[in-house]
Amino acid sequence: MSQKLFGTDGIRGLANQFPMTGEIAMAVGRAVAHVLRTHPRNVVKSSLPVGLKPLDSKRQVRRAKIVIGKDTRLSGYMIEQALASGVCSMGADVILIGPLPTPGVAFVTQSMRADAGIMISASHNPYDDNGIKVFSADGYKLPDEIEDEIERLVFSKELDKSRPTADLVGKAFRIDDVHGRYLVFLKSLFPRDLDLLGVRIVLDCANGAAYKVAPLVFEELGAEVIKKGVSPDGLNINDKCGALYPEAISGFTVRYRADIGISLDGDGDRCILSDENGEIVDGDQIIGLCALQMAQEGILKKNTVVTTPMSNIGLELTLKEHGIAMVRAQVGDRYVVDTMRKNGLNLGGEQSGHIVFLDQSTTGDGIVAALKVLEAMRRTGRPLSELKRQIKLFPQVRHDIRVSRKEPLENFPDVAKAISAAQAALEDKGRVFVRYSGTEPLARVMVEGADYEQIQGLAQSIASSIQKVLS
Repeated sequence: MSQKLFGTDGIRGLANQFPMTGEIAMAVGRAVAHVLRTHPRNVVKSSLPVGLKPLDSKRQVRRAKIVIGKDTRLSGYMIEQALASGVCSMGADVILIGPLPTPGVAFVTQSMRADAGIMISASHNPYDDNGIKVFSADGYKLPDEIEDEIERLVFSKELDKSRPTADLVGKAFRIDDVHGRYLVFLKSLFPRDLDLLGVRIVLDCANGAAYKVAPLVFEELGAEVIKKGVSPDGLNINDKCGALYPEAISGFTVRYRADIGISLDGDGDRCILSDENGEIVDGDQIIGLCALQMAQEGILKKNTVVTTPMSNIGLELTLKEHGIAMVRAQVGDRYVVDTMRKNGLNLGGEQSGHIVFLDQSTTGDGIVAALKVLEAMRRTGRPLSELKRQIKLFPQVRHDIRVSRKEPLENFPDVAKAISAAQAALEDKGRVFVRYSGTEPLARVMVEGADYEQIQGLAQSIASSIQKVLS
């Protein structure tokens, strides 16, 4: 059995199979409570002592608290209880908040001054998967070194020495008003001199974590909202709906003559849009049109945005024409945020729809991204189709190949040869990017260039070579 837990976006896997078992979840809860509990608003230190000191009866000691939220998957109940048990067994308290988008959990962690936040979700994956994402007290996802420390503690017996008893055992509380808190925060991000009166929105919440709060945000700002994917049953999250299936929302946008279609994913941190004509607006186009608007208003810090190697070269060229630089970070919104923070930037994201407005949120937030686009539409008086048209994208072909293992691709001569041949054929008029998914057993192939038929053939050649040796 592999001893690796964390990927590019937390822990993820088939629910009730390693690593997403109740036993592992309990151990993760214990490890998170240990690593993050010992200092309020902490900068985490991995060398903290393991032993617990008993309560001094003459002095009240602050008890650490950890927020736990989830999406709407059936297995969320199992993982939630296991995590809570692990946290309480280490002498920390748990605040259970139920279904709320991932960025909402980060927000609540900050606003309640908790020591950590944990989101139970497998994001855009099908319902039978689940995952665990951890936030520190400041609402940011944990750096690699802290995840490594949690992982080490899960598989060691070190925490067996820490078994608080009597009044040192933690408690769990359930709070039901967090949707209201998050709703008020989201509405406060929309300029007070604007509203959404007269705007018709088709909103697809993917039967996921945003099914309660997202419709209310847009309705209370004045929009007419036609709701889709707001009837979760534990099994239908991301089921042919949401950001992974944007063609669903594009069809509804045309059918209902809406001004915009908004597709969120299962945990609400992604956003893919449809314009009024039913044409898809992906993450690159959202980043681009928001960057142009922010630059015009003088609020785009250092006139620079952060994306990943998956982002379209057309976005980079368009931004360059307007004097905006583009920096590419490692794939994963956590790495996008790290790059933004290190460089003092406030806009970044991924083609998949993770868009980060760092002045407002610590992580990707699909609702915030949609609000920013609606703000640009209201501010300019232009429909989304016109705003989108400013961002001229190159054709891209992508293939996801299910693999039996994740061995370095350079170990396979035929794969390396196919990749080199594609790069040579494109010269400097396109790009090839091949990587393993950090959250699923997939190899991802992306080829980009001006000639669609050419890149389609090149992508298929690479995909076939990977399939032969790893499927």
